[in-house]
Amino acid sequence: MAKTKTTKKELLKESIKHIDIKKIDGKQIIDAYRGMSFSSRDTARAADIFNMNLADKNASLWLTLAGSTSAGGCMQVYVDMVKHNMVDVIVATGASIVDMDFFEALGYKHYAGTPHIDDGMLRSLYIDRIYDTFIDEEDLQACDRTVAKIADTLERRPYSSREFIWEMGKWLTKHAKKKDSLVQAAYERNVPIFCPAFTDSSAGFGMVFHQWNNPDSHVSIDSAKDFLELTKIKISSKESGLFMIGGGVPKNFAQDTVVAAEVLGFDVPVHKYAVQITVADVRDGACSSSTLKEASSWGKVSTVYEQMVYAEATTVVPLIVANAYQTGKWKQRKPRSFAKMF
Repeated sequence: MAKTKTTKKELLKESIKHIDIKKIDGKQIIDAYRGMSFSSRDTARAADIFNMNLADKNASLWLTLAGSTSAGGCMQVYVDMVKHNMVDVIVATGASIVDMDFFEALGYKHYAGTPHIDDGMLRSLYIDRIYDTFIDEEDLQACDRTVAKIADTLERRPYSSREFIWEMGKWLTKHAKKKDSLVQAAYERNVPIFCPAFTDSSAGFGMVFHQWNNPDSHVSIDSAKDFLELTKIKISSKESGLFMIGGGVPKNFAQDTVVAAEVLGFDVPVHKYAVQITVADVRDGACSSSTLKEASSWGKVSTVYEQMVYAEATTVVPLIVANAYQTGKWKQRKPRSFAKMF
């Protein structure tokens, strides 16, 4: 009997559902974790530090994003952080902002899949895989072309990634199919988003397309301008805290602003609060660019209020943020509106 051929429609039928922190009791779980051990107690302490940062009127709060938690169901968590004044600055991978968030704002979806599948077959169907999550490659290419389309409308000059993402948010206010996106919410609330490796994403393909068709006069991304702008925010903010999902470039970029300010001749304090959620190992000298205690030796963060949580982020981030939402420290915060600096 002939084997039935799997179709693209069959594989892309169940979309990922993004968790809503407003509908879960994170406070009760975090309170229970506080009396436990291992990663549970670490998670509770991380939640307490996050709340301390929110309650500190002198400290801004920076969110760094690496990895695929947005595609995996945490997209609405980050949107709610912006909408409820729990974050003042975002530093992320291009994939988190473009391939995942902006992508869904265009009306496309991520789908529940499986890692136990023939990837050659997926390629033949133009389906991309993020572990157990599927994406339609044709939809991603439409996202690429949208980035190119936005670039085509702009003045030909170098832009920081923050400037370009601001233009993406502005474009979404008129064209979004899904209104509740991080890019649009951040644009509307003057929360700057930086992607220091912006072209390592769907945006990169769009920028290549734009520059190929405009070889003599085109938009480009200036990563040094990114670094300078973010350092200006650190200088202006003085006290600050980091809530870091994963590590890599976003984590380093945010931490390095302390050193950059020092190089520029400014005496700014290290990041006062620091939480990192990661599954990376420390024994090979990596751990997504060092533990927080190690980072203190570089003059980047304080070791007084810091907590490493070794957990897969989609399992603990919603609990920490839901706990903060229900605890309510965000209600007394004043928006920093750092995007207005530029």
